[in-house]
Amino acid sequence: MSAESTEHAFSEELEDQDAPVNEDASPAAKASAASRLEEEGDVAADYLEELLDIADIDGDIDIEVRNGRTYISIVADEEAEGLDGLVGEDGEVLEALQELTRLAVLSATENRSRLVLDINGYRQERTGHLQKIAEDAAASVKETGKSVALEPMSAYERKIVHDAVADLGLVSESEGEGAGRHIVVSAD
Repeated sequence: MSAESTEHAFSEELEDQDAPVNEDASPAAKASAASRLEEEGDVAADYLEELLDIADIDGDIDIEVRNGRTYISIVADEEAEGLDGLVGEDGEVLEALQELTRLAVLSATENRSRLVLDINGYRQERTGHLQKIAEDAAASVKETGKSVALEPMSAYERKIVHDAVADLGLVSESEGEGAGRHIVVSAD
């Protein structure tokens, strides 16, 4: 299996796991899931802290668990050039660093992680941009009645767009493979 197909399979598996923790689960099951997410956050933070130390980059690491997922943020009090380098062009370095962090968690805990890494608020800003893309696509579909294919994006970004399109009352579907996987928005 090639590295690209392995990455694709792993990304697709993670995309399929985007449902929050079962609200009807027993208190023990919820506590176990919360404990697992906290452990993965701690492992990820240790890994990232070591990386920042090696790269001599200043940054504070925040861990938050919500909706059945661990969110890790690296922020700096001042403008830190090094952190911007960890985001890269179009978030490419950030995506790679997130995958490496997930692998570090898998290695330490033997559990696959769905953690989301953000650096200097890039993902928050990108979420706003993705909401706008979904709104523009929905407006075009409503106006023309024709489906709209969007640019390729990561599984996490596609999830954001799928949710936004659904909130706008339209249908979206992921198509394509690997780096070319994208969303098509339609009326039905």
